[in-house]
Amino acid sequence: MSLAEAGLTLDLVVQLCLKTLFFAGELSGADLTSRLGLAFSVIDPALEALKAQRQCEITGGGMLGGSAYRYRITDAGRARASLFLEQNHYVGRAPVPLEQYRQYMHAFGEVRRRGATRDAVHTAFSHLVVPQRVLDQLGPAINAGHSMFVYGPPGNGKTVISQAIRNLLNDEIAIPHAIEVEGSIVRLFDPVNHEEIKVEERTNSLDDVIRDDGRWARCRRPMVMVGGELTLDQLDLRYSQSLGFYRAPVQAVANGGVLVIDDFGRQVCSPRELLNRWIVPLETHVDYLTLQTGQKIDFPFMTMVVFATNIKPAELVDEAFIRRIQYKVFATSPTRTEFMQIFENCCRDRGIEFRPDVVQQMLDTYYKPRQLELRGCHPRDLLEQSRSLAQYLELPFELSPSLLEAACASYFVDDLAAPPPAY
Repeated sequence: MSLAEAGLTLDLVVQLCLKTLFFAGELSGADLTSRLGLAFSVIDPALEALKAQRQCEITGGGMLGGSAYRYRITDAGRARASLFLEQNHYVGRAPVPLEQYRQYMHAFGEVRRRGATRDAVHTAFSHLVVPQRVLDQLGPAINAGHSMFVYGPPGNGKTVISQAIRNLLNDEIAIPHAIEVEGSIVRLFDPVNHEEIKVEERTNSLDDVIRDDGRWARCRRPMVMVGGELTLDQLDLRYSQSLGFYRAPVQAVANGGVLVIDDFGRQVCSPRELLNRWIVPLETHVDYLTLQTGQKIDFPFMTMVVFATNIKPAELVDEAFIRRIQYKVFATSPTRTEFMQIFENCCRDRGIEFRPDVVQQMLDTYYKPRQLELRGCHPRDLLEQSRSLAQYLELPFELSPSLLEAACASYFVDDLAAPPPAY
């Protein structure tokens, strides 16, 4: 690989080499290639320039050429590196030019797998109790790659349904550690949201050039989740004055995967403001981000956005917005049979015996008189309440009528148990 093939300027590689040596003091050529993610043929011209300007020197090495030499920064090099650090503090893998990233994401979008068959969807959601009707709505939406509303009453698993979508996105994607655009650097790789694939688990599904380029991390397709804390400024480039480089917005971090907007409609910004920001990207798959200079850049928007909410979509946005989010999945409350199945699964997960008679008794004597709606979260929550109470009373944790009744009493707001008013 050459400088031209890497899409980088000699000046940028000089900066990265010198800043890396500034913090390390002395490194071999092989260490530099590892830290920058570049072949030695790319950084060799930069090292030659630094040697000619007496800003680094060779202190030793072997007979295998420049990659085996050891390079040490000089006082003149430290002075110049300090000037570079005043501009930005980015040190690490060399960035990928935005145009190369655009080309990769376009190719990725053309060939990405659409493996959401009915059997595959059943497997991906096998850990959940989800009606077949809901699964049959999710599968086509995932295959189409369109954004969707997942809505319904609270506590029926909208969040876990949204998270389980990622189980169907089981192929690899390459994520640049950073992107270079108009002389600025945008950090894209996020170790919190990007799960890098271990060497022994990798396949050969990625392009040969990407596979051998250390500037890209091979990851599972990402799933990013945000909730009520989401603000509009998180949807644009965030520039750090102290560091001198940008961090990518959440939708860019989720590129190639899923972005779940949990509790949609409860953000500080209004639903209309949020969807106004994305109305064009959702249709064109191109996002427009703004640099500090005011310059707009077009950035790939290859993200499946899932809006999870317990508010009816029609109460949040108007018909024009609803039309642009083509798939709507209604997460219904469980039937009595489904509720029993969820309870059984929760008992199994906690290693206790499932007793259907005890759950039936709870439904007949507690739920029915109070006309309580069945919710998918109730079995999990009531079992956790029972576990805490058993620990407090120093009793064995088991599915017993007394523990469940006490758990219900502390979990639900029980109007029937309210004391009579005092006159």
